[in-house]
Amino acid sequence: MRVGKSAATCFFIIKENAANRPRVQMPEFFSNFGGSEGGLRPLFRPQSQGGRTMNKIKMLSLLAAAAVMTGSVAMAETYSATGNGYHGEMTVDVTIENGTITDVALGDNHETNVVIDRAFPVIRERILEANTADVDSVSAATFSSYAIKTAVADAMKQAGLEAPTVSMKNAEKPATERAAEECDIVIVGGGPAGLAAAISAKQTNADKNVILVEKLDILSGNGKFDMNFFDMINTEAQKAAGNDEWVGEAGLAKFIEEKSANGESAERIQVWANEEYGIDAWLRAMGVELNYNYGGTNHMAEDNQYSGEVIQAGLEKAAAELGVDVRTGTKGMDLVMEDGVCKGVVVTNNANETYTINAKSTIIATGGFCSNKELLAEYAPGYEVFNTSNQMGTTGDFVKVFEQNGFKMENMGKMSFFSNIIVPYRDLTGGADMNLLANNEGTLLPNKSGMDRGTMIQEQPNGAAYYITDKTGYDSFYRIRKHVGLGYYSEGATLEELAEKLGIDAEGLKASVEQYNADAAAGTENAQVAAVPKRALDAEGPYYGVRVEAANHMTKGGVVCNENAQVLNADDTVVPGLYAAGEVTWQGGGYSESVCFGKVAGAQAAMAE
Repeated sequence: MRVGKSAATCFFIIKENAANRPRVQMPEFFSNFGGSEGGLRPLFRPQSQGGRTMNKIKMLSLLAAAAVMTGSVAMAETYSATGNGYHGEMTVDVTIENGTITDVALGDNHETNVVIDRAFPVIRERILEANTADVDSVSAATFSSYAIKTAVADAMKQAGLEAPTVSMKNAEKPATERAAEECDIVIVGGGPAGLAAAISAKQTNADKNVILVEKLDILSGNGKFDMNFFDMINTEAQKAAGNDEWVGEAGLAKFIEEKSANGESAERIQVWANEEYGIDAWLRAMGVELNYNYGGTNHMAEDNQYSGEVIQAGLEKAAAELGVDVRTGTKGMDLVMEDGVCKGVVVTNNANETYTINAKSTIIATGGFCSNKELLAEYAPGYEVFNTSNQMGTTGDFVKVFEQNGFKMENMGKMSFFSNIIVPYRDLTGGADMNLLANNEGTLLPNKSGMDRGTMIQEQPNGAAYYITDKTGYDSFYRIRKHVGLGYYSEGATLEELAEKLGIDAEGLKASVEQYNADAAAGTENAQVAAVPKRALDAEGPYYGVRVEAANHMTKGGVVCNENAQVLNADDTVVPGLYAAGEVTWQGGGYSESVCFGKVAGAQAAMAE
């Protein structure tokens, strides 16, 4: 659909270009149209308002009118088109002038903000540079990229141009090699741990040359999706909430006591505690504020804003301001090892160019292997049959490299398994004060956890189960309210209406809930859920529901590091020149521990000789 055109100004000079096609040029005595001063600014002042100057202006006006009437003036047309992204239809406005795509603007869409905000500028730049929709998709945003490319191709067709056939998959490129490069510190992985390492390294020694490579086209890994930045202590939010048990020396001691049995060394736990104690101040110094503490060590940015989107935006901004050389679309392939010492890393970029980055220190922060079913089958058999809530980059790229070099690996079969992710979007959901899990027949299911829950759901008719809650549950937890607002949940004024929208047998669900509520009132065990109900479902709607599955959230095992984030050999000696942080390592914590030991790795690498 054509949505508009940019009209030419009142005065033109019509000239012939090299191809003898008319083009429009502003008169030589005017410039700055629409500039900061507004309107047209004369480059020189005419000698008089009459005579030759006025005749020239009249002639220009006549030429302009003739050009418009004959259609020889180039007009910039804007065309609106749509494509189907990860979360449905996306609208794209494409401006085309003289056969050239001059702008691509994103319109209405329901894509995940932390993905599309990073991916759209990349795909837009590729389209404008190539002047076609037939460009590489943005890795980590392939569905969104394909939708945008489809829309741009449609706009090209509307403009009378030859529209290319676009593909979701990027074309293979011939393999080449390029010259090796040198730096002080190279970091592999641009997620929370890798970005924290880069920032910490530059803060420790601003003169260090730091290169960060990330195999995907956008940064921040799974961290950008996270709601909760947990394990942080001594925070401004905890102080404001009166959560004194986690503040000051008392908070530090409590943290160490609670983590003492998690399997990590006492020295590592002490360093972790010290980092968690100061990380709130570190983040706030970069403009990242986590102001909502909802009990214990749990933190969000605000009571209606996830922590991850704020933290990761702040880390990316800080890395850029500090001058970190960030190279997206560049995958770490292997370590450069000489006599047991790490000397750098071999990488391959989107152009299929392979080269070596020689470095005094190397930090690996490539994440876990939740997205690699072969590795799951090998190290955590049984978990490979489940989906993952983790981002697509968690493919365990350096697991085999670590093994081949004889590094120490631990807890490779240990998993973090999440009870409810939305089908098909894979967002973590749940958290209501009470919920029911029902199948298509309306039968309620027991509240199992871990692999047992995942298997139970897979065994249901159509492999389907539905997370159902009420207005009280909706009000109890922000995550539910967010997902309802995004349209992920179906809503019904009655249970029957909700059941119809979800594809559940309405009579079956109604009967199951009536019995459940009766058992709640009597304080007796419900036969279907095999437990005494916590409370009854609200007697009146609205009710909310969404299809869910249980999924692998994180792999916990990995290469073993000491308290300085140095990688260890199988005999517990340090691998000189090599550090690691985040989910690629064995760690008992999660998001915030990844950031903490990313910080440690960066600082230690910057201080190394």
